[in-house]
Amino acid sequence: MQQLSGTDNIFLLSERDNVYNHVAALMIYDVTTAPGGKVRFRDILSHFEEKIELLPVLRRHLHEAPFGIDRPYWIEAGEIDVEFHVRHIALPAPGDWRQLMIQVARLHSRPLDRSRPVWEAYIIEGLDNIPKLPKGSFAMFLKMHHSSVDGVAGVRLAEQLHATTPELAPTWPGRRTIMVDRPPSAIELYSRSITNSLTRVSKFGGIMKRMASLTMRLGAEAVGIGDSGDAAGLSMPKPPRTRFDAEVSANRVVEGFGMPLSRIKRVRAKLPGVTLNDIFLTVTGGGVRKYLSGKHDLPERSLVAMMPIALKSSSSDEGNAVGAAMVPLCSDIETPLERLAAVSEESHKSKLTAEKLGTDLIGVVLDVVPSVAGNLLLDKVLIGSFNLTASNVRGPGHPLYLAGAKAMCMYPVSIPTSGAGLNITGVSYNGVMWVSTVSCRKLLPDPENFLACMKEAWEELLEAADALPDPKAKRRRTAKKVIRKRAKKKTGKPATK
Repeated sequence: MQQLSGTDNIFLLSERDNVYNHVAALMIYDVTTAPGGKVRFRDILSHFEEKIELLPVLRRHLHEAPFGIDRPYWIEAGEIDVEFHVRHIALPAPGDWRQLMIQVARLHSRPLDRSRPVWEAYIIEGLDNIPKLPKGSFAMFLKMHHSSVDGVAGVRLAEQLHATTPELAPTWPGRRTIMVDRPPSAIELYSRSITNSLTRVSKFGGIMKRMASLTMRLGAEAVGIGDSGDAAGLSMPKPPRTRFDAEVSANRVVEGFGMPLSRIKRVRAKLPGVTLNDIFLTVTGGGVRKYLSGKHDLPERSLVAMMPIALKSSSSDEGNAVGAAMVPLCSDIETPLERLAAVSEESHKSKLTAEKLGTDLIGVVLDVVPSVAGNLLLDKVLIGSFNLTASNVRGPGHPLYLAGAKAMCMYPVSIPTSGAGLNITGVSYNGVMWVSTVSCRKLLPDPENFLACMKEAWEELLEAADALPDPKAKRRRTAKKVIRKRAKKKTGKPATK
């Protein structure tokens, strides 16, 4: 039995009829790699039955404290109704990419059943008119509640759910022994709640001391008497008002595309020091700029993105351990290379600011303050400090297989929320960064238009980077000049070429 952290619990408390806090992955599979060249639904069910026994995160369910006096607990169950969690559907005609996005958006708009382990998987067939897909391909849309996993843990779980080869693993003889939790009694929960409350009270003084120290530093740097150690200080970017700052509707819209890592490396080769994350944020800023310009709604100041920062290793498979940095997307800059240079600088400043504030500060505060106060803090303070969420997570660099079928893509599908109604997330998988945009019908009524803007921003950045001279060639020419100069100085004669 494990109690949810303050951050985990906030994802439960902040759910509304228009916001459901689950994250998801959309993966499309090539069945030609499977034994016999086909995969049946019962093969997928068998695959999940094997994996569920090995992954406790798929077996645990929520157990509430009486009258909500304390945060809920994860209780690990034994038998799981696999056919409830793994469902089989097909696209209506014509079965094209747009139909798949509409189906994914509808599935993403529905809440998870909290009385069971909080995950679902939908096997989607009928992908008959999507270009470049092998015949018989199917998709899987896997949803998990954000209280159970964060971005890093979610990608890790997706990897653990799959095999690394198309060969089917031998079935485990008999049933494995699974240690399950005994549901606690009301007396036990009351007792735990008292102990937990005393523990949080004892930590509260430390938090107040830390906050007081931080406030003094903020004040000192504001009047220029503190030693910030860098030009960034503790300044926070101020977001402008945009259409994405409104309340979201309950109906999601989803789109996605791929950015090959080989092409991202081409940009980095031309611009040493630029990171993959800088490129991702630059494309995001360019896409948002193009979309809002087309709506005659582009603010003069840059939009600000909330960029999650992972606080744990990729080996962890449960819970949330994330900080956040507020990063200007430089959407006020039209030229892609100038925007990239500005994003790289702003991203560095934002990370320094987050480190000075403490990347774990939000999580520490949420663990100590009452859940209602924590929810109010996020809703009234944090949400107003950014316009959208933009994040990317490193995924597996090798192919994954489900019942022998090879996963061709891994699109992350995340959470838009009221006040920040656009979420752009990327996951790198098998040589490609797969990028998804998620919003609602009210704030983004034309997701295919926004996708076109993102693709155009990406292609413009590539074209501008390709036009730059090769820095390696320049270094080689410089090295040859130095060698010839040294040879001439030593022998008095010009060096031969």
